[in-house]
Amino acid sequence: MTTLVNRPKGDAQTAHAELFTPLRVGSGLSLSNRLAVAPMTRVSATADGHATKQMADYYETFAAGGFGLVITEGLYTDKAYAQGYLFQPGLADDAQRDAWRTVVDRVHAHGGRIVAQLMHAGALSQGNPHRITTKGPSAVLPKGQQLAFYRGEGPYRMPEAMSADDIFEAVEGFAQAARRAQEAGFDGVEVHGANGYLLDQFLTAHTNLREDGYGGSLANRLRLTEDVIQAVRRSTTERFVVGVRTSQGKVNDFMHKWEGGEADAAQIFGTLGALPIDYLHTTEFEAWRPAFGEHGPSLAALARRHVAVPVLANGSLHDATQANGVVARKEADFVSLGRGALTHADWPARLLAGKVHKTFDRGVLAPIADLANAVRYRAELHLSVGGAPALDR
Repeated sequence: MTTLVNRPKGDAQTAHAELFTPLRVGSGLSLSNRLAVAPMTRVSATADGHATKQMADYYETFAAGGFGLVITEGLYTDKAYAQGYLFQPGLADDAQRDAWRTVVDRVHAHGGRIVAQLMHAGALSQGNPHRITTKGPSAVLPKGQQLAFYRGEGPYRMPEAMSADDIFEAVEGFAQAARRAQEAGFDGVEVHGANGYLLDQFLTAHTNLREDGYGGSLANRLRLTEDVIQAVRRSTTERFVVGVRTSQGKVNDFMHKWEGGEADAAQIFGTLGALPIDYLHTTEFEAWRPAFGEHGPSLAALARRHVAVPVLANGSLHDATQANGVVARKEADFVSLGRGALTHADWPARLLAGKVHKTFDRGVLAPIADLANAVRYRAELHLSVGGAPALDR
């Protein structure tokens, strides 16, 4: 198969050169450029969580289109309370692991690298065939409504508070899923600590009312994330990349901000930076905007102050000028695209060739944000497969 050579020419070399320089992540991952595909939920697996041929085709297009790194949609980690959506893929058993091998091989065939995002939905689970109840840090009803484009309807269910055994099971699920990811040939894993899912629920004061060692102070509320990352690191080899994603906003609480502002950011990023991670992925609506108020550094820039590992920035960076600027100003080391990548799987190649990037069309989300709908929608418009969930950027 043909692999794109990511070397900018002419005007692209001058305007966007920062995006096309190689990057080393951890001790075992060399990326050909600074462009990654963001994790985006596509609810297109089989009912039992197996990756499909359609998914392999989908992920392959990004590597063929010039992205140096592809991060998968969130993969559920256990068959207890982790699954968030019906037809979500998983890494909760060996059969699911084996189904990912073709996807990984197809990405590698084009010189791309691929990381599996590991996700536990916690109290935001709206489609889990393994359990009829949900669990989170505390019995607190989540804000907002279930996501209709992921087959949800109405308010979220009231979760049960997790016991010590539930917490142990969740941590072990992340660890075993990471082990399976390495066995499947992935280049690394990304621990999903963002967007309102389980680890973020523990971090957030109003969803975590616990009175044990996992609740109360910010340090305690970060403890589950620490436990998960340590367990994932122990279950994989040293050269296997381990990243973590964090955010302020959530799928059900888009405008949420950390209560302590920059002081909380310093503690959160300082804690994460002291863990055995190889990169930190931050996501905001617009990655270059101040994280708090009208002035000040962005969330990615704050992360970069407090961690020694590469920072991956996400948030409306389908604007190539903004993407290049974030890297050029050293607010982040590389960037991930959601809407841009799904509008054009060959976004990097188009940028190098000076082609126009079309505007993302939300029509691909209706009625379900899956690959089958995207294929139908794009066929009608005579465009390539695309589409992205509302909060994927």
